[in-house]
Amino acid sequence: MKLHKIITPICAFAIALMQTSCSWFDINPKTDVKAEILFSKESGFESALAGIYISATERQGYGDNWTFGFIDKLVQSYDNIPQTESATTIYDYTRESGSKDVLATMWLKNYFLIANANNLLQWLDRKGETVIVNEQKRNMIRGEALAWRAYLHFDLLRGWGPIMKDNPTAKSIPYRTKADNTKLPLLPADSIGKLIIADIDSAQTLLSYERTESLSGSSRRFRLNYWAITALKARVSLYLGDKTTAAECAQDVIEHSGLMLASTNNGDPAFTTETLFGINIYQMDENYTDVFSRGPEFGDHYYLRTNKLDNIFDRKGEGVNDIRCRDYAFYIYNDQQVAITRKYQTAVNNLYMVPLIRLPEMYYILCESMPLDQAAPYISEVMEYRGLNGYQQFSSEQEREDALDKEYRKEFYAEGQYFYFLKAHGRTDFATRPEGLNQMTEAQYVFPLPDAEKEYGWTSENEDNEDNNDQTVEAN
Repeated sequence: MKLHKIITPICAFAIALMQTSCSWFDINPKTDVKAEILFSKESGFESALAGIYISATERQGYGDNWTFGFIDKLVQSYDNIPQTESATTIYDYTRESGSKDVLATMWLKNYFLIANANNLLQWLDRKGETVIVNEQKRNMIRGEALAWRAYLHFDLLRGWGPIMKDNPTAKSIPYRTKADNTKLPLLPADSIGKLIIADIDSAQTLLSYERTESLSGSSRRFRLNYWAITALKARVSLYLGDKTTAAECAQDVIEHSGLMLASTNNGDPAFTTETLFGINIYQMDENYTDVFSRGPEFGDHYYLRTNKLDNIFDRKGEGVNDIRCRDYAFYIYNDQQVAITRKYQTAVNNLYMVPLIRLPEMYYILCESMPLDQAAPYISEVMEYRGLNGYQQFSSEQEREDALDKEYRKEFYAEGQYFYFLKAHGRTDFATRPEGLNQMTEAQYVFPLPDAEKEYGWTSENEDNEDNNDQTVEAN
């Protein structure tokens, strides 16, 4: 079922229940009364869940900033970056009407979505068994809500948390498990990681009935399904340094999800057939003309110069055969030396998908997690499907990391994942680093807390309430 087709008045009301006043959450007695009506029917629970997916597609969320927008601007994916003064000022996270404001909206958006997930979970606790008779449907709704809570917190951790390999116990973000405005402490990054994994494990258990189902051609790829959650666990585990679990989950997804690597992107530049989980942006070609253009008038759109395209994809060398940078992947205007990604201008089966987790990442996770002498075949397999020669062997850890750096950069162009690879490895340089930035440091990798959070939440300046640091996830 297409999510945009289930936007009903009750669904819109489900989103409106959690609208904010002075911060990201507000409570009043009228809201409780209206929610009682909403969750008196099974359709109310379904609409509340759909509301999370729909709200996530908005520009402040995964319909721009968290994917091809702000996060990919940070790795200089575009030579024109709308709403940013220059290539280097984007790293000034204190600049008003610039990155500071964008980051504040991203923080608020994710916690708003988390509040929606928590609200749904609380109503499941109160009325789920009596209203939703079918246990499998009840488990599906709970499992997806928990998976969203994990997914959203993880991206907040990757943005506002430390460089994990250097300082895993540094204070990072609050982990919210209740839909209220309780002030919570900033928890150590590794503690946040454990809470995320706990939610993922619960979601996996609830959706385990999907384990035998293939995702190939399934509409479940637009929802947080069992295999997407398993892939998320692989992603999170690697970020936390648990390579054993990361490899096990990644291998499981590759062998049993039913998806295969694609050797062509003709008509599918975003590789939707490889997508484990993605969101549908309704009529994206019509509604996103302010950021994507098919030329020849480019205006204030996301585009890159062809010399940058050459740099990223090595088009002057072996990359000339890389399907990820050829005509099926980009609109290339050689006379104006401009290129624009087709990923978000091409509908597949009349749907526009923004991919959030794709199969190639599982191969890269295996490449990074396996012993050095066993790593090369995993990255090589993806490269060969893309039209390149793979690696026979790695001679050092640095060679492996450099190979993964190149592949993450190419594979996830305009998808918002490459920045996190750079941060996870604490890399001080990358191929498209602007000349005005000497190197990437913690100052560029760790986002500062929004002013509103300092006003309404616990911050590093008032950590004296240590009792709250024992926060744990309650059973849902």
